[in-house]
Amino acid sequence: MTKQTVLGRVTQLAKANINALLDQAEDPQKMLDQLIRDYTNNIAEAEQAVAATIGNLRLMEQDHKEDVEAAAEWGGKALAASRKADELRGAGSAAEADTFDNLAKVALGRQLQSEQEAKTAEPTIASQTEVVDKLKTGLDQMKAKLSELKAKRDDLVARSKSAQAQNQMMDAVKNIDVLDPTSELSRFEDKVRREEAKALGKQELAASSLDAQFEQLDSLGDSAEIEARLAALKTGA
Repeated sequence: MTKQTVLGRVTQLAKANINALLDQAEDPQKMLDQLIRDYTNNIAEAEQAVAATIGNLRLMEQDHKEDVEAAAEWGGKALAASRKADELRGAGSAAEADTFDNLAKVALGRQLQSEQEAKTAEPTIASQTEVVDKLKTGLDQMKAKLSELKAKRDDLVARSKSAQAQNQMMDAVKNIDVLDPTSELSRFEDKVRREEAKALGKQELAASSLDAQFEQLDSLGDSAEIEARLAALKTGA
């Protein structure tokens, strides 16, 4: 995975509009689950690529440091050789002095080479440092986006379960309305009232029959009294 590909993917995923994606999804929960899997995989890939990019940057920084140190070291050697040449020349040893001056020149050449290598690497190091900073920021944003995705998924699942529970409750209430048990109670109450009324009717009927019998008995008593009085009149009693 190239630097440009990694940076482009990290930037694209970090800027992804979750809400817009959800609005377009037929099944938001499945969409979120897929996005979480994609994000997790892309983060893992990006982390490997970013780690490799950081590793290359650290190697360049190490090489640059070695070049700077080498330039300083060769500069010190050149100075030492030049001083030795001056010392020998002052002592009348011109040939030996020239040898040390030549050594100083070689050291200065090595110093110049190390300085040039260090200078050449600096723009690349600066550019790679900027890229690494952007990649790190992008990764942080991706991880934050992944947390947002997981939170939305959990919220969506909870809301879905709540909605299902509410629908089940409403269906149960609807069924109760259709099969209202109070209507059954009302019918049973009507039946009981009819049975009670029937019993009252029977009681009333029985009472009426008993009253008639007593009235008939009273009537028989009156007839007997009349017959007795008539007999008494006839006998002159």
